Amino acid sequence: MAKQERALRTREALIKSAAEVFDCEGFGVASLTTISNRAGVSNGALHFHFASKAALAEAVEEAAGRRLDHVTRQATRGPNALQCLVNATHDLARGLREDVVLRAGFGLSSEQSYAGGQNLRLEWRRWVEGALKRADGEGVLTENLSAQDVMLAVVAATVGFEVLGARDATWLSYRTLTRFWQLLLPRLTPPAVLGALRAEGVHGPRSRSTAPRIGGQGSEP
Repeated sequence: MAKQERALRTREALIKSAAEVFDCEGFGVASLTTISNRAGVSNGALHFHFASKAALAEAVEEAAGRRLDHVTRQATRGPNALQCLVNATHDLARGLREDVVLRAGFGLSSEQSYAGGQNLRLEWRRWVEGALKRADGEGVLTENLSAQDVMLAVVAATVGFEVLGARDATWLSYRTLTRFWQLLLPRLTPPAVLGALRAEGVHGPRSRSTAPRIGGQGSEP
């Protein structure tokens, strides 16, 4: 059992180390020697767990995919699908800021030198599309507004924040996401629904003096 636990710890250390190197240098430039040194293990130990750099990248993607799945499952806590979508974008942005595995997993989606089997940006698009279809079915979208058009706008913006945020975390800040939703939500939903929505997400600050409000003033705590 102790041997299995040690092997699991080594594998997890290699996945995290690979994510850090991929995030910093890119898949094409990253070397297995750099990854193993960063993880504090030998090249032999790395090859025992992963046959190639591509196999290691696939493991990073799989780990990142589990994190994305957790983000979207947690986002189901809300009064309607539109609020769930807002919540998910905040949680995803926070994860991309703080979790290098999630960030590297998304970054691998655009690596031309890596043809992985999992595209997290595509998975994110599919989830956003499903959330907006649910919102449309709940009647919380403005009449005659196309859920497909909204999906394109939300995905383009959030993936743009992800790409820009890789070098400037301001793009993934709570304030940036909140302002984005403050601008967009009044176009997406009737006034009767808008008043119950929180552009800062359900995990944002609840203080009236600090929480940004749709159409109002506020500052990031």
